[in-house]
Amino acid sequence: MPVQSILDQVLKQEIPRSLEIFAPELVLCVTVVLLLLWRMLGLHSKAPTCWIALFGSLLAFFGAFAQFMYLKSNGVDATEGLKLLFSVWPLSAENVGTPGPYFTGLLMHDQFAVFFRLGLSLFLVLLIALTILTGIPDEEDGQDFYTLLIGSTIGMLMAVGSNHLLMLFISIEMMSVPSYVMVAFQKGRRQATEAALKYVVYGAGIAGVMLYGISLIAGLLGTADMSELGARFALLLGDEKFTMLSANSVTLVLGIMMVLIGLAFKLSLVPFHFWCPDAFEGASSEVCAFLSVASKAAAFALLVRFVMAFQGAGEELLLFFGVALGVISIVTMTLGNLAAYTQVNIKRLLAYSTIAHAGYMVMGVSALLVVVNSTTKGVDANTAAVGCVEGLMYYICVYLFMNLSAFAVVAFLRNETFSEEIDSYRGIFHNNAATKVICVCLGISFFSLVGMPPFGGFFAKMMIFYSAIQAGYVHWFLWVVLAFGALNTVFSLFYYLKVLKAIFISEPESDTREVAVPGMAGAYVLLVTLPILALGMTPLQGDLSATAQYVADVLFK
Repeated sequence: MPVQSILDQVLKQEIPRSLEIFAPELVLCVTVVLLLLWRMLGLHSKAPTCWIALFGSLLAFFGAFAQFMYLKSNGVDATEGLKLLFSVWPLSAENVGTPGPYFTGLLMHDQFAVFFRLGLSLFLVLLIALTILTGIPDEEDGQDFYTLLIGSTIGMLMAVGSNHLLMLFISIEMMSVPSYVMVAFQKGRRQATEAALKYVVYGAGIAGVMLYGISLIAGLLGTADMSELGARFALLLGDEKFTMLSANSVTLVLGIMMVLIGLAFKLSLVPFHFWCPDAFEGASSEVCAFLSVASKAAAFALLVRFVMAFQGAGEELLLFFGVALGVISIVTMTLGNLAAYTQVNIKRLLAYSTIAHAGYMVMGVSALLVVVNSTTKGVDANTAAVGCVEGLMYYICVYLFMNLSAFAVVAFLRNETFSEEIDSYRGIFHNNAATKVICVCLGISFFSLVGMPPFGGFFAKMMIFYSAIQAGYVHWFLWVVLAFGALNTVFSLFYYLKVLKAIFISEPESDTREVAVPGMAGAYVLLVTLPILALGMTPLQGDLSATAQYVADVLFK
């Protein structure tokens, strides 16, 4: 192809399409630049930078929302309000309206990526609002904190659409490096500095392992394009079967395992969870909420994209990793719940809770790999695979509100009690009205995390368990994973009840000062808790499930 033709294609088609799709991320990039200029010009002392960060994140959210609704409505079957929103950005059928790769194939634009970009941008808005109410960070350090927060979120928005192994690595590093600094952001706190040092050292080592795994995969298959990995491996094997006696199979398995180690580190899966409890205890509650929700959501989306890249590589390869992830799911759930029971610090308890819930969600990915290429009689592989991704997406949506609600309560109570020990919560329910509201909201969040009806967490967990049931007909080991999931669900109730007992039943210490949470704090916690109820007891549950099914179905067409 002549050079001029290539330039014309890039300048007239590729770049306009890519920039239109990438608009929400570009808005966040401009927000980061504004935050840095605000500091350089000395304006941060006159006007708080938190409002710049909030406004930029709101714009990015509406951009992602417009893209998702445009894809869902095909740009024409929409209300007048949506059409106005489409024209404001503006969006076009040949760019945003057409799923496919962009930026020369490095990123993928489809309903799956836009759904997660929408969720992550919503979480960014809610988290910045939380930091404004709690006062962390202060006015002096606000621009630095929000620059790191938004920069990490940009990496996550890129991760959910990664279509190339190098983009996979870059996006993970982009979302990880700012989080190392945010863990240690509370200056002068020894625990935070120590936790951040552990986090960055382990993270650097894991990054090297993951990069070596990428080099093995790309070197063996001759491409780093994730959309071609499965077909290339099938072509490489030819008539040969997948077996651990084959050099090609062993090399690919090693490469995939090394990349999965990097993702397991981000997801805090056992045995790569060691950074999580220390980082959560040392960091502020606001940062813990970011690490427990946003990084997990982005990493799970990337995990699904990565394992689905090998969909055409044969049933044996996917079954091998499906069972392996099932083992990791069992160990992660069990260790997370057992360790949480012994904790006396609420953030450390929630850290182990995060680990346990990562184990539940990995169960869905394990079931997906087992069923996706199954030829078992009586199992519709495509329908079962869509159900696995649907359940995972529903779980992540509910998990966003459950954990954000819990960490918001911890942050507001920290400002009042100056402690994050569970004993400091004794009898705090018997205080002002706003304190009562956030205590009840924490109870709703905890019962939903357990998976009790009629809260959203119950239906999320049931969808994940149903995925394991479907996969159990293909491979018996998923029945074992399901049994451990059920047992861990029952056991998790005890350590959540330990916290609720201290709040609602235990008598406060005689010298305990009165806890008076501000009314705005109670309103915020109530706002992020209501979706937990809505996703368990209203028609919104069916709407989210249908949307998740629609998005998941796109991956298997």
